[in-house]
Amino acid sequence: MSETVVLHAVDARGVATVTLNRAAANNAYNGAMIQSLLEIFGELGADDAVRVVVLRGNGRHFQAGADLKWIDQVRERGEAENLAVSRRTAQAMRVLNEFAKPTIALVHGGCFGGGIGMIAACDVVVAESGAMFAITEARWGLLPAVIIAQLNGAMGLRQVRRYALSCERFDARRARELGLVHEVCEPGALDATAAPIIDAFLKSAPGAIAGTKALALAHARQPMDEEYFEMLVDVHTKKRASDEAVEGLASFREKRDPSWYPGGR
Repeated sequence: MSETVVLHAVDARGVATVTLNRAAANNAYNGAMIQSLLEIFGELGADDAVRVVVLRGNGRHFQAGADLKWIDQVRERGEAENLAVSRRTAQAMRVLNEFAKPTIALVHGGCFGGGIGMIAACDVVVAESGAMFAITEARWGLLPAVIIAQLNGAMGLRQVRRYALSCERFDARRARELGLVHEVCEPGALDATAAPIIDAFLKSAPGAIAGTKALALAHARQPMDEEYFEMLVDVHTKKRASDEAVEGLASFREKRDPSWYPGGR
């Protein structure tokens, strides 16, 4: 039986919980997870009974970014398949960012790469004090093209220019200072910390929420026009096929430093 890589349920209040469910892979995303997220958020967006969406992860970590083994496999499948993968990934991030209903991410353990894109696309982020974060794409010779708009929106250009280039890890306290996280709580207190925020969302009118969110995104130039969207998809695809990506993914697979690091290999 195939694994259900994303779970979802809706309670009596209209609060939907979407749970990343590749715990054995630290919830790293692959094609199946991206497709599931697109389908689930499409379903939840069309359901008027759904008022709020909570995003969380099963297992030890919230989300570990892209499954690099899968990325390495995709890289060898040819230009058309690589382009399709980048487009679906970009669309999943776009759908989450522009989702008309309030979204709240509950983060524990590690949140890396595309996982940071996911939480940056959410309206509110609550993280346990022990959570760790990193924008890791450049470490593997890749580009964070499909999440760059969300990163800039959440952290600001100045901070993205540090953390997306250095791939440094930072903790929940620093994530809050950067604007990526709204609330930091003790381990095990995610739900209790999120509860009053969810209740506040439920007290606001659904149409007014959707309109306010759309206006805020429009003012920040966050909704992407198609030309910009396709440019991001294109550079994301081409970088995956580059020599740097080949070496970066090999360094991950072989558990060594990449050749561009002094003393690497």
